[in-house]
Amino acid sequence: MTTTPSDAVEVPLEAVVTRTFGTGVPESLSVLVPALTADLAEIDFVLDRALTSTYPRLREAATYACRSGGKRVRPLLMAVAHRAVGGTTARPILALAAAFQLIHTATLVHDDVIDHAEQRRGRPSVARAFGLPAAIVAGDYLFVRAFELAAEYPRSIILRCGEACADLAEGEILQETSRFDLTTGVERYFRVIEMKTAAIVSAALASVGEIAGMKPSIVDALGEYGKAVGVAFQLRDDLLDMYGDPDLLGKPLFADLREGNPTLVTLDAYAQLTGEEKREFEHLFALRRKQPHDLLRLRQLTDATGAPSRTGAAATAWASRAVNALAVLPPGPHHTLLEVLARGAAERSY
Repeated sequence: MTTTPSDAVEVPLEAVVTRTFGTGVPESLSVLVPALTADLAEIDFVLDRALTSTYPRLREAATYACRSGGKRVRPLLMAVAHRAVGGTTARPILALAAAFQLIHTATLVHDDVIDHAEQRRGRPSVARAFGLPAAIVAGDYLFVRAFELAAEYPRSIILRCGEACADLAEGEILQETSRFDLTTGVERYFRVIEMKTAAIVSAALASVGEIAGMKPSIVDALGEYGKAVGVAFQLRDDLLDMYGDPDLLGKPLFADLREGNPTLVTLDAYAQLTGEEKREFEHLFALRRKQPHDLLRLRQLTDATGAPSRTGAAATAWASRAVNALAVLPPGPHHTLLEVLARGAAERSY
């Protein structure tokens, strides 16, 4: 199958910004959209310029991965946070925001390789489009380019970035050793998502505070905000994987069930079930090759326990934790927008 970057459907940056806000955005915040759209455009320019491989196939695969029309959550959060602490232009954070976006994209490419995923946001995954070897190398290439971009920042920021990447790798191994096993428990699940999802968001936001010259309490608050948003985002992602609209998500449902990844909603359901239903749930979850009726039965059993509503409540609680972390930041429209983005992470439908 031959695929080129032109096959990727681009989402206008203004749509990326407005869609990421979630629901219930105050009208007063709409005036922030043009500047944030411009910030994302500048970040994208830096990102594109970083993908300069001599070998066309590698450049095409890396560009294809980046030009996925994704939500750009991390660079958008970084741009909003930078303005919330007094930044008037995105210039000081451009390279770092591009670096964190490249790191995130690299992890998605490698995740799709590990999960044998054929689709990513409604189009063929890099592995499907370019082949498995090219996908692995493209992910590695994106990591290298990310650290080249980060190299212009102080050592403390590079170390924070590196530690977050180490967490990503360790979280992936921890998740791998938990596959198809519902007895690993909720504590282990949260360790996985804090390492795989939240650590990189936390590092990105804390780095913004440091670049802006903020005092340690604000740097720490931004890091805590990023962590809490990351957890809320992942909890919502787990729910959408079972109950979302595949057309909006751009991927089939039940990926976690098929791959045997315990999530809060399945762990909660398993804990609530008893007797024959509990044994049935455990048996179906442990199947390496699940049929459609197996997946639907797992969802039916989950529905009966009330686990989806409790998982939704947990996502909301983490979003509130993110909002509370912002108390030390100066008030203003960008502060308010960070609150909206946190709540949107727990309420989004795609």
